[in-house]
Amino acid sequence: MYVGIMLEFILPLLVGWMIGAVINYLSDTLPVARQLTKPFCHICRAEVGIINYFIWPRRCSQCSNYRPWRVWIVEMFLILASIWLWINSPAGLGYWVGIVLLAYFILVTVIDLEHRLILHITSLVGLLFGLWVGITLHGFALTLAGGATGFGLMLALYYSGFVYLRISRKLRGKESGETEALGFGDVNLSGIIGLLLGWPGILLGLIIAILLAGIVSLLYLVYMLARRNYHQDSALPYGPFLAASAVILLYLRNILF
Repeated sequence: MYVGIMLEFILPLLVGWMIGAVINYLSDTLPVARQLTKPFCHICRAEVGIINYFIWPRRCSQCSNYRPWRVWIVEMFLILASIWLWINSPAGLGYWVGIVLLAYFILVTVIDLEHRLILHITSLVGLLFGLWVGITLHGFALTLAGGATGFGLMLALYYSGFVYLRISRKLRGKESGETEALGFGDVNLSGIIGLLLGWPGILLGLIIAILLAGIVSLLYLVYMLARRNYHQDSALPYGPFLAASAVILLYLRNILF
């Protein structure tokens, strides 16, 4: 019996590890090279062998630096998430769509946290995948309505933030600094999440994202003030909060609500 249980979980474990390895590779290469390349060291940019990079020792032969801890965190998280989805497939998505969609959100989150960037190529892939999943879940009309609402509301916030920062800098007599409160990648991501959540689900999704951003930003502000390292141009990337809201509603809704 125990052998059967172990064998049942080998597939989702391997799938989770492989997807995690791919997400780490894309997070390393796409923001730097803007294309698929041979693996390279994140410190000195020297090429790293496939076995070394993906399996062991995960250490650059030129500068002797190991791959960052993020690699282990992402892979372990996706292994556990894959097993959980194997047991508790989200309604309407199933295991395979669920794990691929979750991997997409993790990729966007990692790149945005490390580079303050949501790439056009990830937005394009998300648009196509989100449109397909959204139509499957909600139908054509509600999917498009959700996408348009998510994109439109975030676009309004994007321009509002731009105007606010320009006025704020002028009042403080600063000519340089942060030029965008939100990046346009956040606008695209909000539209993608709108496709996935549909109408009116995107409204709840944006509310959750704003609440999460507010809570985490407040904690971050307190932390920075305690370290006396706060400045007015400090900002957290917004993409991870949008991704988190989508994950909550697509994967955890029946548990939390």
